Amino acid sequence: MTTLPPPRPTLTLSSTVIEAPDAAELADFYRRLLGWEPVQEEPGWVKLLPPGGGSGLGFQTSKPYVPPVWPASPGDQLMMLHLDFEVTDLEAGVAHAVAEGATPAEFQPQHDVRVLFDPVGHPFCLFVSDQVPGETPTISPEWVAEQARDIRSQDRVTAADAVDPERREAAGTGEPDVAS
Repeated sequence: MTTLPPPRPTLTLSSTVIEAPDAAELADFYRRLLGWEPVQEEPGWVKLLPPGGGSGLGFQTSKPYVPPVWPASPGDQLMMLHLDFEVTDLEAGVAHAVAEGATPAEFQPQHDVRVLFDPVGHPFCLFVSDQVPGETPTISPEWVAEQARDIRSQDRVTAADAVDPERREAAGTGEPDVAS
């Protein structure tokens, strides 16, 4: 007599969950970046869904969060995953992401992909799938510094500032230094 395995249950990807020092703040960045709306908000938890349905992004507060290092070297905090977003115009996509608080990575490994960091240091990629192969463009340190100044002037924080309160204070975006 042959025993059949039990039927496989139906599994549907609901969301990819991203940890951050403050779930609401990071969810707000992705809300602005993607135009998705929150469908669930609780202390330490936010879930965004795309218009028209599909799997979403969840954000969970994790106070001991440590941002990954990219590209990583042995012993560095590694990223567990990253998000890829297809765009129709790479330059416009990068400009929009930076305006919302993303920071371009200094190292850009492909000509048709831009690696950026969200406000707490998670890498994500913007790409155009129909680009013609070519050289990897460089993003100048001056351009990155200019974007960082613009972010700070809008009371936003960079990835490094988000996880290091002393840097936030030095940048003028954190809580007052109680030791002073």
